[in-house]
Amino acid sequence: MVATNLKAETMGLMDRRAGLEAEMDAIIAALSVPGGPGITGGLVDAEGFPRSDIDIPAVLAQRRKLAELRNDHKDITNKIEKNLEVLHSTKLSRNEPSISASSGTPASLHSGLSQNDPMEEDAMIKLPFAIIDELTDGSPAAVDGLQLWDEIVEFGNVEAGDRLQERLVSEALSNEDCQVSLVIIRQGSSMNLTVTPRKWHGRGLLGYALLNLCINCYACVY
Repeated sequence: MVATNLKAETMGLMDRRAGLEAEMDAIIAALSVPGGPGITGGLVDAEGFPRSDIDIPAVLAQRRKLAELRNDHKDITNKIEKNLEVLHSTKLSRNEPSISASSGTPASLHSGLSQNDPMEEDAMIKLPFAIIDELTDGSPAAVDGLQLWDEIVEFGNVEAGDRLQERLVSEALSNEDCQVSLVIIRQGSSMNLTVTPRKWHGRGLLGYALLNLCINCYACVY
């Protein structure tokens, strides 16, 4: 009963987070229209006067709202992560026979999974260690199909654990101009993608910022 309640709570949190993401996307789109100030662009002209082509109070209000939504998003993501850890531990505690080696996944992670429960099927096997919090248009990551709020479960050989930033940087650098396989969770469903770390006009080899779910800090992949 506790696990069922926790799963329902987690599904509700995921729905709330999806709503926050939609709000954030709308604000980002409004700020990033052609000629707009963007999320962090300057609000004064070359002579230091307030720009006359934008509604500065409205822009400031949108940016404040975006910051509040991002904080709420991080709080909810942390709650989801804790719930998934508890549910994950519950699965691992079941002493049931292992399934065939061809699967590569212990039976304790599969037993009791409902065919109609994608949240358990996709998110319970391995926990995401980071979420894409910033993504630059035209960056390798964006061109290769990654999106804001994608949760990273695997990046090449990197999974959750210690020295995460160091391992991410090493994986990107050692695979420059080569495809790297990713496992992500997008809107509650698991997906497999590939990205190619490569030089471009922007910062790093991929052009995104990750929020590390384990220690709640940013790690930029170079």
